[in-house]
Amino acid sequence: MNAAELRGVTKAFGAQVAVDDLTLDVPRGSIYGFIGPNGSGKTTTLRMIMNILLPDAGSIRLLDGSAPGGCTERMGYLPEERGLYRRMKVRDQLQFIAQLKRGRRMAREIDAWLDRLGLAAWADRKIEALSKGMSQKVQFIAAVASEPELLILDEPFSGLDPVNVDLLRAAVIDLRRAGVTVIFSTHDMSVAETLCDFILMIFRGRKVLDGTLHAIQDRYGADVLKVQIEGDGSLLADLPGVERVVDRGQCQELRLAPSADSQAVLAALAGRGRVRHFEVTRPSLHDIFVRIAGPEAASKPPRDEPVPGLAPPAAPGPENRSSLS
Repeated sequence: MNAAELRGVTKAFGAQVAVDDLTLDVPRGSIYGFIGPNGSGKTTTLRMIMNILLPDAGSIRLLDGSAPGGCTERMGYLPEERGLYRRMKVRDQLQFIAQLKRGRRMAREIDAWLDRLGLAAWADRKIEALSKGMSQKVQFIAAVASEPELLILDEPFSGLDPVNVDLLRAAVIDLRRAGVTVIFSTHDMSVAETLCDFILMIFRGRKVLDGTLHAIQDRYGADVLKVQIEGDGSLLADLPGVERVVDRGQCQELRLAPSADSQAVLAALAGRGRVRHFEVTRPSLHDIFVRIAGPEAASKPPRDEPVPGLAPPAAPGPENRSSLS
């Protein structure tokens, strides 16, 4: 059973198409990550799910088949643009938001979240006294304290230090264990790789990837070599069978050309210097992202890779930014 079903959803702002014919199924109890470049349509899609924006075409059904406007009390939302009443006290604001959502102040639940996220000592302080990261955690609590069935998080980890990223990551995992469906957008590929059950990539308004990380990587195959050699990086120049070399500092990543033989590349490497490490692996999500959306992809026709939806793109649209929360 799905928590969200989008069918042929399209949204344009004037002549600019922000989301183009998007079809998507989000299973209940899953963590679904949206990735894509800035302006690709991620936030527009999340706002249509939240009924802040209406699609120009297509349909959206949530939870038990309701239209987005019919189940907002069962949903939580952390917008990309953080918006809190700066002169209200932390606990008062959270209880006010919970009362609007659920008809009661959710005092016990709010205090539990404040304690979990290290904000209990700040409960009676005004929002304006908090750091940016602390304010972000307060808004996360505002999204989850009402015990939503479907949680929408737009860039929830942006700007947080590693300790607080881990706190929110653990919280999201626990919510999923409790049966909450979580949809979130991120630019952090490592977070998407480790946290998500499913990953959607939107590029220029169109869906280009959709599935589990392993399924996405399997579409590309094991075409990446991680190597360490003695000597400088010039030894890797013009290797036969290698399309691209990326220097990661302590190691180098070589992307194989189609039909290239990894053992032939190893033999060529050994002829140029001592090979300290050689590993054949699948591309990371970061690498796949760059292949689709990076400068290299724009400068030449795409390789014949089985990536669905990578059709001639619509013009990128704005994310229709607002301060709605």
